Amino acid sequence: MFSGSSGNCTYISSGDFSILIDAGVSAKAISNALADINVSPDEIDAIFITHEHCDHIKGVRVFASKYDIPVYANEATMNELLKDEKFAEYVEYRVIRDAVKIKGCTVTSFETPHDSMGSCGYIIETDDGRKIATCTDIGCITDTIHSALLGADLVLIESNHEINMLMSGPYPYNLKMRIASDSGHLSNRCCAEILPELVKNGTTRIVLGHISKDNNTPLLAETTAVSTLKMHGFERDLDYILVVTKPSENKVVIL
Repeated sequence: MFSGSSGNCTYISSGDFSILIDAGVSAKAISNALADINVSPDEIDAIFITHEHCDHIKGVRVFASKYDIPVYANEATMNELLKDEKFAEYVEYRVIRDAVKIKGCTVTSFETPHDSMGSCGYIIETDDGRKIATCTDIGCITDTIHSALLGADLVLIESNHEINMLMSGPYPYNLKMRIASDSGHLSNRCCAEILPELVKNGTTRIVLGHISKDNNTPLLAETTAVSTLKMHGFERDLDYILVVTKPSENKVVIL
């Protein structure tokens, strides 16, 4: 529903289950976005947090406590959430140690490289055999990420910045270096490089997310992805479906 530096929150549902990955906008914004697709917050079975940065947790305590939704995170991330003294008092929280069964799906986490305490992505496997992967806030594609994404039917992956825009833009030098580092954010080019292998191994739906509003444009991210896939012989809307999110704009993707 939301993807970008101003806030991240992804709604995933198959009809049997409904979950959120992150809650990085206000509880009101999450509720309004769900209402736009005729979903009640009471239908959300769980919230899974990728890491503790504000644009991923801003609304989690209020939203989870208001609608009595359990919140899952790995131990390092949960320890950061618990620094909010009211979190443990009002929220049912659960530390992820193994795969989590939520109604019609199983959720597992995998480690991602980002400058946070315990950044992770998630694999959602439905009982009818479909596999969804969410992978944003990553500085590079590691072997762990590579293994996690292969074979997913749908992949939400970061295409954060165009490196030339980042380097020539207004950000301070230290911030540019952080974003471009292996524990920062993924560039259009690095994102595009893995896409042909994903499509070759069964991915038919790709969502480009966490696009920077200052160092990228949705068109640049889209063009880089489509042209790279075309170079490897894959045609859009024939071999795969591509959706590009827009920063600071809630968007419903039905795939």
